[in-house]
Amino acid sequence: MFSSVLRLATLFATASAIVEPLNTTILGPYGSVPPVYPSPNATGAGGWEDALAKAKAFVTELTLEEKSGMVTGIPGPCVGNIIAIPRLGFGGLCLQDGPLAIRIVDYASVFPAGVSAAASFDRQLIYERGVAMGAEFRGKGAHIALGPVAGPLGRSAYAGRNWEGFSPDPYLTGVAMEETILGLQSNGLQSCAKHWVAYEQETQRNPTYDTSGNLLQESVSSNLDDRTMHELYMWPFANAVRAGVSSIMCSYNRINGSYACENSKALNGLMKEELGFQGYVMSDWGGTHSGLSSIEGGLDMNMPGGLGLYGLIFGANSSYFGGNVTTAVNNGTLDVTRLDDMVTRIMTPYYYLGQDRDYPLIDPSTADLNTFSPRSTWFTDFVLNGTRDVDVRADHAAIIREMGAASTVLLKNVNNALPLKSPKSIIVFGNDASEDTEGYYNQADFEFGTLSVGGGSGTGRLTYLVTPLEAIKAKAQADGALVQQFLNNTLIATTNISTLTIPQSPDVCLVFLKTWAEEGADRTSLDTDWYGNEVVESVASYCNNTVVVTHSSGINNLPWADHENVTAIIAAHYPGQESGNVIADILYGVSNPSGKLPYTIALEIDDYNAPPITAVNSTDPYAWQAYFDEKLEIDYRYFDAQNMSVRYEFGFGLSYTNFSLSGLTVAKSDNSTVSSVAAAQDTVPGGNPGLWETLYTVSVGVANTGAVSGATVPQLYITLPSSAPAGTPPKQLRGFEKVNLAVGGAQTVEFPLMRRDLSYWDIVAQDWVIPSGEFTVSVGFSSRDIKLTESMTVL
Repeated sequence: MFSSVLRLATLFATASAIVEPLNTTILGPYGSVPPVYPSPNATGAGGWEDALAKAKAFVTELTLEEKSGMVTGIPGPCVGNIIAIPRLGFGGLCLQDGPLAIRIVDYASVFPAGVSAAASFDRQLIYERGVAMGAEFRGKGAHIALGPVAGPLGRSAYAGRNWEGFSPDPYLTGVAMEETILGLQSNGLQSCAKHWVAYEQETQRNPTYDTSGNLLQESVSSNLDDRTMHELYMWPFANAVRAGVSSIMCSYNRINGSYACENSKALNGLMKEELGFQGYVMSDWGGTHSGLSSIEGGLDMNMPGGLGLYGLIFGANSSYFGGNVTTAVNNGTLDVTRLDDMVTRIMTPYYYLGQDRDYPLIDPSTADLNTFSPRSTWFTDFVLNGTRDVDVRADHAAIIREMGAASTVLLKNVNNALPLKSPKSIIVFGNDASEDTEGYYNQADFEFGTLSVGGGSGTGRLTYLVTPLEAIKAKAQADGALVQQFLNNTLIATTNISTLTIPQSPDVCLVFLKTWAEEGADRTSLDTDWYGNEVVESVASYCNNTVVVTHSSGINNLPWADHENVTAIIAAHYPGQESGNVIADILYGVSNPSGKLPYTIALEIDDYNAPPITAVNSTDPYAWQAYFDEKLEIDYRYFDAQNMSVRYEFGFGLSYTNFSLSGLTVAKSDNSTVSSVAAAQDTVPGGNPGLWETLYTVSVGVANTGAVSGATVPQLYITLPSSAPAGTPPKQLRGFEKVNLAVGGAQTVEFPLMRRDLSYWDIVAQDWVIPSGEFTVSVGFSSRDIKLTESMTVL
């Protein structure tokens, strides 16, 4: 922490040497990154001009101390709090987790996780999920929802927080970010896109200290090249900025040696200049490691402020900001114009979204449930006059159930084992099928109970949970069927099933497996938890109609997928509070599965690349270095580039009906000549507006040729010409659309191709460039189930 202004001045004066650039030994093959100063001022571009004017007028009314308070969090009723200024009619700001639910409240819904939303491949449902979530945040008096998540993107299959985000494909994640933000903010709620950027592992995400508080080792450094940054990790954040996201949270990790929350190239250069971001940059909780270096580097708001229990957790007893900012301005170390822009950026979305007019007050029960800054840690009185225990759930169970079904992925279905046909004898196996025996607040792994969401700040507090066993029993009762259950995985895995007291020749054996994942820890295995593989082998050795359902954070190893008695496999991900109803709807055919894998399932665990860095053999404080040497080759891009077989490819998912594609056409949007780079224009949120112009439209016909109604997802992939630089992926997703069709129904689907979709990032030109030569346009039902192809030449 800053104990004196000398410390402030010293860190600022040495920022160029300590922070940017670092020596090339640390940066490896990527070279040094020049710092970008000063931090750009907000311009109001993108329709924010009126709000910007109001924000500037507000700033002129503030004292210096009030300005410093506006950029510094304090303990209070919410996860993050900005103090009120009653004399100006400003009630403060309440920041709340998280990406799938408003977390530390009662009478709120728990929605499907980000990975589930991505598996739906349904733009409209993703938007509607955002609308419903946003209504609940607003209803509880939260001003800012800390989500959605584009970092981690999913570089590693083991990353503990992949499920909070959407997909390792940047295009899919970008669409999901945009639709979610538009939905959240349609309520007048601010959204915060996180975590910027290249935050791809939990291990060593924070510095480590000895018992005396001396630094041992810095956070892991994500070391990546410029092209990889733009084409993978920045890509979905560009969608977020274009959607008008209010704030962006900088991440815990270092980027090429410099902490993300003080990396001026990443914050000032890439985010505020290149992407034209008009909102404010917020630190992750405890992610601020300097004062002036962070301020000049582009950080606008320090959270949680370093006081209270957060200070104890993150090793700081006072904030790098707060009073230190006041001191720095007074002695000339910090120019007040930079502070003014920080506050202006914070207040612009507040006015833009109308939060100064009739916004709900904070539900006081929030403070009762907030164990992160309980009342004993507050040093400022908060007047909580809002309605207590307000129920914000409305009819959101319906959208949760609909999205849960739409995101469920049917991976295997031999001899039409599913949907179930009124079976009379059902046996349910597995500790994931029943009630959670340790409460409904998923903060730690638990043996018994169905898993509907992961742990950490991205979790949700369940008001209720429908379990698979509960929902299956309800269906079976209507059929007059017998249901037995064996929920002890250890017993199932180590016992000869035939010795148990069960009916002979059951009609179906349903096996429920789970995989826990959480913030703060990376997964140590890709297998399902609690002897999942052994459970399946044991059941399948006895039951010739074994259906396996996984509730998981994402990728699982499925060594039993080819077992002849495993007739069906369902990846149900984290579906939220309606979990049991969702899976019963799929099993019994009430809903036709239409989810698609938002990642690749490999044949073997060792087939995956880019594992997290989990150990170093050095006491050097800078020893934790994660080199993104795979560059653009993550997930299906890697398997395609290496020509490797996989078990289930990206975009794969079965249905109870059949579909066909026909009539692929590619049409140019107009007769004008296309240039290799977009013409220079004033930057708007999202960057150069020319990048978002539609240059071509791809059309394809899709038809339901099967016996039942259902939905499918035609997917468009682009292969760049051979003139593109080495390392360009063989194909990349550049369009998708979910289509619901009755039996015999048909529809034409159109995919717009924007300039950005057809470009690569040129590290020399420092621009998006369309390569010369022939493009391949491919449309199919997965990344490897391509049905139709066409070629086109753009330049």
